[in-house]
Amino acid sequence: MTAVRIAAAGLALLLAAACTAPAPPRSQASAAAGTACARPAGPLGAETPTTIDVIEQAYFCILDRYYSGAVLDARALLTAGFLALTQELNRNGRDVPEATMPALTGDRKADWTAFEAVYRKVTDQVPDLRDKLAVVTLKAVVAALDDNHARWAHDIERPPDSYDGDGYGLGLQANGTPGAALPPLYVTAVEGGAAQAAGLRPGDIIESINGSAPFVGGEATPAIAALYPEYPEASPVRLRLLRQSTGRRWNVTLRPGLYPQDPAGLRVVQPKLLEDDIAYVRLRGFAPDSADRVFTAVQRMRTGRTLSGVVLDLRGNGGGSPTEATRLVSGFVHGAVTAYQCTVDNECETTRTDDTVELLGLPLVVLTDRGCASACEHFSAAVKDLRLGRIVGTRTAGTISGPASSYLLSNNTLLGFPSKHHLGPNREVINRIGVPPDHHVPLTPRDAAAGRDPALAKALTLLHE
Repeated sequence: MTAVRIAAAGLALLLAAACTAPAPPRSQASAAAGTACARPAGPLGAETPTTIDVIEQAYFCILDRYYSGAVLDARALLTAGFLALTQELNRNGRDVPEATMPALTGDRKADWTAFEAVYRKVTDQVPDLRDKLAVVTLKAVVAALDDNHARWAHDIERPPDSYDGDGYGLGLQANGTPGAALPPLYVTAVEGGAAQAAGLRPGDIIESINGSAPFVGGEATPAIAALYPEYPEASPVRLRLLRQSTGRRWNVTLRPGLYPQDPAGLRVVQPKLLEDDIAYVRLRGFAPDSADRVFTAVQRMRTGRTLSGVVLDLRGNGGGSPTEATRLVSGFVHGAVTAYQCTVDNECETTRTDDTVELLGLPLVVLTDRGCASACEHFSAAVKDLRLGRIVGTRTAGTISGPASSYLLSNNTLLGFPSKHHLGPNREVINRIGVPPDHHVPLTPRDAAAGRDPALAKALTLLHE
């Protein structure tokens, strides 16, 4: 799964959450500050400019509703916001003498008052930059949470109608995302568009992106994000490539755009029968009804034959609905805990299987990689902890801080973050760590170039043992 797909899954959940779970009670602090933080009650109106009042609303919303808001040091949020403000001034060559961080004491309301006073002095001197400064400040405040399920949905641009059935981007998939990648970075699939026109192939190693290395000291760098532009970003991306089979090194510039995709590749559930007795199902995301579609696909392949097992391919599955993840687990076990959702004080709600779901009664192998994130990890951790089957491939993304709830800000934008954090069935932390496979079978650039799938081959061997 590409980073853009993971991001899209997170945005979809944020928008969907706008009309679901009830909001927690407001604290006296946010009520006193006059910064109501409410759940959306219907469709969003037109977005209006971001102002210091919107930033204030988001600040107190985080302190009031974020799962660790009661104990976090709010000064870190304000410091991050002020840093972004000054950096944007510098980028525009417009620094001002008053742009000095105020002294903060740890009193959340007093610190906000001091921050706001300086902020207004600064922005009053550069009125033409006011909107841009507000946006970067609020983005930095949210980013300071360092939470993979925290997001401010601002300036959401929808693709044109012609986007339906098309892909958008460079036309390639790679084996890593900015938050979850191991070297080397290489092309795993060419879907069309600029990558196809430039002659890229699976297995081509990406040595640099816009002149920057994808890894430094073995750690993924932000440069990788450029491989996955979101609509309508159209900045060209320069790649330095190596084709191992020939030793050729070359540079190419790819411009993102729309490109036709195979309709079969867009289906969330993609089943096929392997070796006449293995039900293989690729699940691209935990969309509504996806669990039932998996069950239906397996039962159809089961008609008229005896199956030896199920291979559930979750590689590149960026997540989605935790309810669907629980329902899918419920097809393999009843009466079990699939996860815990906990407060900062470790008061936990238990997520249990839906025992109205009919059991499949078949051996299970799950294929995972670093693109398996969020709800995908909820499912994978349950399979591992409850010993429902074997996991083959590589460790999952470790992107599962907790289910996000969304809140409407006064400029008709959505602020989303978890009110509780996720633990696996054994009460283990999965976030940032991921779920390890039972059989570590990574895909290599040479495998990708040759069209080999060693993880799937291992899964078939396990089911025939």
